[in-house]
Amino acid sequence: MATGTQQKENTLLHLFAGGCGGTVGAIFTCPLEVIKTRLQSSRLALRTVYYPQVHLGTISGAGVVRPTSVTPGLFQVLKSILEKEGPKSLFRGLGPNLVGVAPSRAVYFACYSKAKEQFNGIFVPNSNLVHILSAGSAAFVTNTLMNPIWMVKTRMQLERKVRGCKQTNTLQCARHVYQTEGIRGFYRGLTASYAGISETIICFAIYESLKKYLKEAPLAASTNGTEKNSTSFFGLMAAAAISKGCASCIAYPHEVIRTRLREEGTKYKSFVQTARLVFREEGYLAFYRGLFAQLIRQIPNTAIVLSTYELIVYLLEDRTQ
Repeated sequence: MATGTQQKENTLLHLFAGGCGGTVGAIFTCPLEVIKTRLQSSRLALRTVYYPQVHLGTISGAGVVRPTSVTPGLFQVLKSILEKEGPKSLFRGLGPNLVGVAPSRAVYFACYSKAKEQFNGIFVPNSNLVHILSAGSAAFVTNTLMNPIWMVKTRMQLERKVRGCKQTNTLQCARHVYQTEGIRGFYRGLTASYAGISETIICFAIYESLKKYLKEAPLAASTNGTEKNSTSFFGLMAAAAISKGCASCIAYPHEVIRTRLREEGTKYKSFVQTARLVFREEGYLAFYRGLFAQLIRQIPNTAIVLSTYELIVYLLEDRTQ
C-alpha cells in the first residue's frame, strides 16, 4: 500500500512540476511565439526595396532599378504589432496555450517514460534506437491529442485587429472553426506536426547522448555533494539547449508549413503541396522565417523544462530510496 501511495505522490509531483514549469515558460515566451507565427505566415507584409543595377551593355550605361521583396525582421514585426494592435496582441493565443501546455507536457513525458520501458525490453537498453523510438512514439501521441488546441492558438495568433477593437477569445475562435470547417478543421496542420516528430527525435537523441557523456565525464566523477548536483543541473541545461538548438535548425521548415496549413481560407491544402508552393513562390529561405524568434523562445524554455524534469526525478528517486 505504501509503495502504491508513493507512486501516486510521485506522479502528482511530476505533473505539478511539469505543469508549473510549462505554464511559466508559456507566459514569458508568448510574445516571441506570436512574432514567430506572424513571420511564418503567408500574410506577412513584405517590404519592397529598390536596388540600382548597372547594365554595362547599354549605350548610356544608365542604371536600372530592380525591385526586391525583403522579409521584415523580428524587431520590425514587434514594432508593427505594438503600433497597430497594442501590447495585448503579443499575448494572443495565451489562453489555449495555458490550457494545453500542462497536459501536453504530462502526456509527453508519461508516454516517453512508458515507451522507454517497453523498448528497453526489446532492444539494447538505453541505446540511441530506444531513445529515438520512445521520443517518436511520445510525440505522435501528444501531437494527435493536442492538435485541436494548438490549431486554435495559431488562428488566434494570426488574427490582426486594430488597437481598440474587441479581439476574439478562445471559445469564439473554436466555435468559428467548428462552424466553418467542422471537426476536420481542428486537425489542420496535423501532417506537418507528424513531420515535426523528426525534431523531437533529433532533440532527444542528442540530449540523451550528451546526458550519458556528462554522467561519464571525469568532472562528474570527481565532484561530490552540492557541487556535483549543481554541476549536473547546469550540465543538463546546456545539453538540453544544444540538443534543441540543433533539432530546431534541422527540422524548422515543418513549422512554417504547419502555420500555412492552419491559416483560414488559404490555398494551402496538404503538406507536400504547401512545401512545393512555398518553395516556388517564395524560395527556400521562406522555410526559415521566424527561426531566430523560435531559437530565442525554445532553447531556454526547453533547457529549463528538461533540466527541471531531470532534477525532480533525481530528488524523488533519492527520497524514495
